[in-house]
Amino acid sequence: METFAEILPHAFEHAFLDTLNLVPFLFVTYLAMEALEHYASDKSVAAVRKAGAAGPAIGAILGIVPQCGFSAAAATLYSARVVTLGTLFAVFLSTSDEMLPIMIAAQAPLGFIVEVLAIKAICGLVVGFVIDAILRLRHKATEAMRIRDLCERDHCGCEDEGVPSNAERGERKAAHTQVHEHDHEHEHTHDHAHKHGLAGIAKSALVHTLQVTAFVLLVSLALEIVIDGVGEDALASFISSNAALSVVVSAIVGLVPNCAASVALTELYLEGALSTGAMMAGLLVSAGVGLLVLFRANRPMRDNFIIAGGLVVCGVVLGTIFGVLGIAL
Repeated sequence: METFAEILPHAFEHAFLDTLNLVPFLFVTYLAMEALEHYASDKSVAAVRKAGAAGPAIGAILGIVPQCGFSAAAATLYSARVVTLGTLFAVFLSTSDEMLPIMIAAQAPLGFIVEVLAIKAICGLVVGFVIDAILRLRHKATEAMRIRDLCERDHCGCEDEGVPSNAERGERKAAHTQVHEHDHEHEHTHDHAHKHGLAGIAKSALVHTLQVTAFVLLVSLALEIVIDGVGEDALASFISSNAALSVVVSAIVGLVPNCAASVALTELYLEGALSTGAMMAGLLVSAGVGLLVLFRANRPMRDNFIIAGGLVVCGVVLGTIFGVLGIAL
């Protein structure tokens, strides 16, 4: 067995490279959020939120892109309530993480790869729309955006630039007429744009990105050390040890925010050691580091555990359906 001194360099290299791939996604996402908060008028914000109704469809398509950059971006956007909970689930369920590169490297048939990607996208789309429909019926589909709340919690500096919080906007609307409110917002936005410009927005986005990146790197490093210490063979053995519980075990393993989980699931299926239902259960849950970003950025914390549990339930239910129907890819 390798010693800790031997494991650490390898673990750090993998954690660093995996985290580095997220930086562009995170920075662009935070940049867009900051611009929306600082410059968008009420009508523009309303248009963005209205377009969010199609979020699950867009998220399901973007999620199948290899790696987990879009899942990290979706977690960030949901934490600020820019996108809906259904959109978040759509992205998480369709995220391909390391699955696609492994299948290509193993020279899996193109038709099989397309089928797996299509199934993940369809499952994400359906679950996403169902969740949003349920929340809409309960009048909880749309929440006020929390971009300012993220700034205040992370101390990125934008809270000192005169940007009103959601509470402050509410108080202002209660105190003034709609016409005066529009004039005040326009004046504030105009002054803020001239005073801080893109430099202030970029600075806030960069601070957010660095904070989240540091958190993801530390947690990823810890997971890499544990997985390297245990060994991927042991992980694979654990997944395939009990055929009766393989769907549940695969879903739980898929929840691990590390590429080793999706790699093990994919390789086991290609070797014939895992059923289609068990493979899909695990790969549907494999949202990569998107879960880490969610736990870092989203509040209240209990919601994150509920979302993680919901992912496992979705994976188990959908994987079981595949098994009951005898679907084989």
